[in-house]
Amino acid sequence: MARRSSSRRRLRLIGAMLLLALLVAGWGWWTIHHWRPPVASFPVQGIEVGAEDGPVDWKAAKAIGASFVYLGASASAFARDPAFARNLEDARAAKLQVGAVHQYDPCQPAERQAANFMTVVPRDKAMLPPAVDLDLLADQCPIKVGDAAVQSELMTFLNQIETHTGKPTILKISQRFEKRYHVARKLDRNLWLERLRFEPDYAGRPWTLWTANAFVKTEAGPKPLRWVVLGR
Repeated sequence: MARRSSSRRRLRLIGAMLLLALLVAGWGWWTIHHWRPPVASFPVQGIEVGAEDGPVDWKAAKAIGASFVYLGASASAFARDPAFARNLEDARAAKLQVGAVHQYDPCQPAERQAANFMTVVPRDKAMLPPAVDLDLLADQCPIKVGDAAVQSELMTFLNQIETHTGKPTILKISQRFEKRYHVARKLDRNLWLERLRFEPDYAGRPWTLWTANAFVKTEAGPKPLRWVVLGR
């Protein structure tokens, strides 16, 4: 009888542990797909949308709390989002403010990348400041590119697209890019950082935009959205 009672207690304990694990997993799944920073703390919130995200219902995005969107426009020296012009028009029709993002490639010359961006993005004072996505490292470049060259070319790129847009660029810096090149400390530009749920601090100075959750499921589209907030 004692053995049978001990086995029952052990089974109940295992069952309770499994239930707890399921609850924790469910909470984690909900957090990843639904959590957004409170509006009381961050009144201005928006989204980032790229070519890989597919179509977006812009009116729905507006209805759930987005007041702005950054659209992927170009990448490296050649790639462009063919939906950029349509997304720009439709997002504006939904009363969203719109900015453009270029994914920077340290393997490609700055002039070619700037020309690619300027071909896609109009010179329009109503647009938000442009953003440059800094995540790719130069480690895989077919021709070796030193760290000093990466920083020099990036500065050339920024100068050219800022002349085109008439506005200073926002640096959208990943943690690995900042760790390698330290551009947040060297370039006097507003920062856009990334970190799930908790405010990022890896740049060593305050941020302007924060991607707080890159996996938010909403009524605005079939794929998760990258949820972005403006700093206090």
